[in-house]
Amino acid sequence: MGSARLPILLSALGAAAIFVSAAAQSPQGTTAGPAPVQTGAPSAGPPSITAKLPPGMPKGYLPLSQLPDSLALLPPPPAEGSAAFARDEETDKAMARPKDSPRFIQAASDADLKPAHAFQAFACAAGVIPDAKRTPVLYRVMSKAMIDIGLSTYKAKDHYRRVRPFVAHGDTTCSPQDEAVLRTDGSYPSGHSALGWGWALILAELVPDRADAILQRGRDFGDSRLVCNVHWASDVDAGRLMAAATLARLHAEQAFRADLDAARAELARTGTKRAPSVEACSTEAAGLRLQ
Repeated sequence: MGSARLPILLSALGAAAIFVSAAAQSPQGTTAGPAPVQTGAPSAGPPSITAKLPPGMPKGYLPLSQLPDSLALLPPPPAEGSAAFARDEETDKAMARPKDSPRFIQAASDADLKPAHAFQAFACAAGVIPDAKRTPVLYRVMSKAMIDIGLSTYKAKDHYRRVRPFVAHGDTTCSPQDEAVLRTDGSYPSGHSALGWGWALILAELVPDRADAILQRGRDFGDSRLVCNVHWASDVDAGRLMAAATLARLHAEQAFRADLDAARAELARTGTKRAPSVEACSTEAAGLRLQ
């Protein structure tokens, strides 16, 4: 399902869809030189998102026609020479970290969107480890919402085809194995940032007494894209907006609301029995500090 020619986000959505499909059947339910900085002008891109989806990929909670329209909701990315683009450049410099620093290593971990790995980013903040077997309803909610949130970013991504900062500056990233694909995938808005913020919104609703820590982790998940040198600050901001728009739309879906209720009950039963270790959380906290 995850073709190497698919953008990283779409491949990860395919991985989430594998779980969604299985859950539905379960009784439990090359290095190049610097490139010009493209900003707000659209360019010819690949086919529409519907043409790029893997055949037979299960849907999230929403049909494609009901996803928030990122092209309508988002302004064009900042134009080169504008004050907003100057902020993007300044933030890009400010967020750079040495490749052996804890924050860079954490950002590299946050770049991995395979659900079984990515969901663990919120374990310390939420006080529970999302697990396909032990918390299957929570895992299903996060997987299905992942598809909706991720796909909501692609109308603007494919329209603007914004060049990523590592391409514009002839630099590298925290995931060199993905750079060839990232060069062809639009930077605006950030899909990773949308997912991190969307997951944080869901978990903050389910575990309200930990909402501040969860939302901080969702913010840090998006900031990791800046540390990784694969997104501009305005990409990250736009991704968070699309996450909020998608979650607002999801709350109008009875199936989503029912799954939230079931996940809340599931977490009440499991409690802290699935909490991560103090050592693991201390390591994560050190990795999130901008030393």
